[in-house]
Amino acid sequence: MPTATVRIPAEKRDILKIIAGIEKTDIQQILTGLIDEYIERHQETLDLLSKPEWVDAINQGKKEVSKDIKGKSLDELAD
Repeated sequence: MPTATVRIPAEKRDILKIIAGIEKTDIQQILTGLIDEYIERHQETLDLLSKPEWVDAINQGKKEVSKDIKGKSLDELAD
């Protein structure tokens, strides 16, 4: 499997080495687990951004907010 080099500040690297030693694992396994958790937490965002119509709606909403356009109330929103 291809790998990537990640720069970690020395003080954080040292803490990771201590944790890895205590857990009898290595830093790569710790980082892989953290990356998996991060991807899982952001999966919904990835799903939304993969739908062009949602991206358009988000961009339109951002434009409206920047122009101080009054939004809709909950009662005005479609189900």
